[in-house]
Amino acid sequence: MAERRENKKKGAAKGGAKAKAARSAETGKAAETAARPAESAAVPARLAVKKTYKLYLGGAFPRSESGRSYPVTSADGTHLANASLASRKDARDAVGAARKAFGGWSGRTAYNRGQILYRVAEVMEGRRAQFAARLVDARGLSAAEADRIVSAAVDRWVYYAGWTDKFAQVLGGANPVSGPFYNHSAPEPTGVVAVFAPQDAPLLGLTSVLAPVIATGNTAVVVTSETAPLTAIELAEVLATSDLPGGVVNLLTGKAAEIGPHLASHADVNALDLTGAGDSAVEFERDAATTLTRVLRPGAEADGGEDAWLDTDPGTSRLTPFLETKTVWHPVGV
Repeated sequence: MAERRENKKKGAAKGGAKAKAARSAETGKAAETAARPAESAAVPARLAVKKTYKLYLGGAFPRSESGRSYPVTSADGTHLANASLASRKDARDAVGAARKAFGGWSGRTAYNRGQILYRVAEVMEGRRAQFAARLVDARGLSAAEADRIVSAAVDRWVYYAGWTDKFAQVLGGANPVSGPFYNHSAPEPTGVVAVFAPQDAPLLGLTSVLAPVIATGNTAVVVTSETAPLTAIELAEVLATSDLPGGVVNLLTGKAAEIGPHLASHADVNALDLTGAGDSAVEFERDAATTLTRVLRPGAEADGGEDAWLDTDPGTSRLTPFLETKTVWHPVGV
């Protein structure tokens, strides 16, 4: 009997322990369930898709063949993104793409080239908020200043779109000669132009040196601003969706001092625009002499910011350096 009473006590004790454990487990689950909404509230609904800034070569957006990149910061030092650090091989590929595209681009009618440049302005107009935000980050401009620069850049594309079918009449024509000949001169594009974009004017400055090059039928290899290359890649996205054939414009981000000598001495580069070459301009001009490459030296606006490029009527000063004049003599009355 004593044993039975003791076993009953033990059974009751075990049952109580199990019930207590069950109540504790339920309490823990309830607490865990109550905590879950707070935890899930701290986790964002989705992760933002960060843009990868690559090169623009032959109408595509490849990474540098070297696999290198470098950090790009805002005006206040905040990290914005990593940009591809172009290599010598990338420069050679860009020249090859530009040469391949030259025949088709220069062979298009002047009117068609004007249509495409105007389309660039249309697409930029639709993305003006994006470009303005990029200028605020890169240069520390106010929203009003950035909007003014974007408007000027869009207008600059429209300006040179209007020149595509007019510069031949302004710069060419019939020449009076002494003799029974009809003599006529006409401007023709030079070929592949390597452009060093302004360092402190990543949008309006870049547009001002690039648009006249392709408006006249040339193709371009552009070395972008080293400190503010992201705006140039944003522009490349506009070019890629504006009916501009691949290879007409090729953009290299990185160090001008590193890839510049290879472009300046490249035998298949016909002309250099040294606007953004900085202290390396003299060296690049010397390298260009080995292949008799024509050179446009940096002007007064080269060291200025975006405001230095705000002239609403730049004229033909950037159209003529990359044109060659062909003169034809035709006998008359024979």
